Amino acid sequence: MAHQGLHQFQKLTQSQVLAPQLRQSLKILQAPALELRHTILEELQSNPLLEEMPMSGVSIEQQNEENDSDRNGENEATPEANEEMRFQNDFEILRKLDQDWRDHFQQAGSQNTFTREDAERRQHFFDSLVSETSLQEHLLGQADLADGEPKLREALRYLVGSLNDQGFLTAGVSDIALMAGLPLKAVQDAAELLKTFDPPGIGAANVQESLIQQLKIRGHGDSLAANILRNHYALLLRRRIPEIARKVDASLEHVQDALEEIATLDPAPGRRFGEDSNRVVEPDVRIERDGDRWLINLNRDYIPRLRLSGTYKELLAKNNLTPKEKEYISEKMRSGKFLISSIEQRQQTIERITREILNQQKDFFEHGVSKLRPLTMNQVAQAVGVHETTVSRAIANKYIATPWGVFEFKFFFTPGYTANGESVSNTSIKDRIAQIVSEENPAKPYSDQDIVAILGEKNVQIARRTVAKYREELGILPTNLRRRYA
Repeated sequence: MAHQGLHQFQKLTQSQVLAPQLRQSLKILQAPALELRHTILEELQSNPLLEEMPMSGVSIEQQNEENDSDRNGENEATPEANEEMRFQNDFEILRKLDQDWRDHFQQAGSQNTFTREDAERRQHFFDSLVSETSLQEHLLGQADLADGEPKLREALRYLVGSLNDQGFLTAGVSDIALMAGLPLKAVQDAAELLKTFDPPGIGAANVQESLIQQLKIRGHGDSLAANILRNHYALLLRRRIPEIARKVDASLEHVQDALEEIATLDPAPGRRFGEDSNRVVEPDVRIERDGDRWLINLNRDYIPRLRLSGTYKELLAKNNLTPKEKEYISEKMRSGKFLISSIEQRQQTIERITREILNQQKDFFEHGVSKLRPLTMNQVAQAVGVHETTVSRAIANKYIATPWGVFEFKFFFTPGYTANGESVSNTSIKDRIAQIVSEENPAKPYSDQDIVAILGEKNVQIARRTVAKYREELGILPTNLRRRYA
């Protein structure tokens, strides 16, 4: 039997730990322009040695010269000067300002100037803040105006809370009545009342019912479009137009008109109240043409220019500081230097990567997406002289503004195929597929095999399943769903 008890063992292990400064450097490298600005502003708040310089009229080369001169000046100074810098007077001014502010707030507090009118104005200000109206708020506002018994109004509020993001009531009315503990008749009446609310089609059980409901509100409840939705919905989903025409005993032209009316309906009436997840995209780099040259302009509009405060440098040169004060200022100075250096290195790395992308993808910048070539991060890393992971971090969540639009950096890194003895990116293949479909006869759309044959005529050899995959990624419907009848 093994002996039970507590034992101590000594074990030697080796693990990789990222220093805080290295983590900060990686964060700066990966951050896009807007996020980088937020990071820098946070550091400005926490590091009193950092100062923001004016942005206008100063180039990055001038900034680098200023930083270099700061470093050279520090290197030329004597060790005593580096340890003791002058600016005791500024410290005294800061102490005096701090005391003045304390006296001001203490006096203001003792006077108790915050009156009831001030409180009402403050509350009115917060109540006036504009925010997006949710679907539930929009419907509850209509429910408050509806007439009915308390049980009906209570059931109506419960139904509003049971809608999904698309505005559908997926649970059964009897189940909702059971869960809410309300009379079934009240819930049924509330469900019918909810269907009359704005937006049209709200409160339906599914897309089919919602579309029929929208036609009823338009006064087209007995139209051909409503008949197709009510009785031939499965055929509509498969776009079997000739079969639908035979079932409803109507011409192809009339059926096509009915389908166009159905296309104007909203398949998800609650979606318009959904949270807007769009985000602002600010390009980190702009590539523009200037005559026969291509210019690379890094976006520095959102990146504050930083320098170390000369006041604190002078203070450190004096011998009037305590060891703890010297240690604090020295540590903040090192942190500030590292931040400035990390920002400069980030900008240089992004510029070098962009220049290599420009060299490799010059045909794209000249002619557009159809000329995009295959490119890997390893190729760019070798040309720039950094590791592949550095390229991956540097291009993460960043965008390039080009003459053909704004693209993610990752857009330029794609595998490809061989056509006419040249490498062609799969993004270019997708662009060609989209162009072929856009030029097809709507009455006789190309099949995937037809597209393969057309690409083959241009010496682009590609499998049919690959065409189908790219077509789905482009959001292009299959042949039978693209077919339109005159």
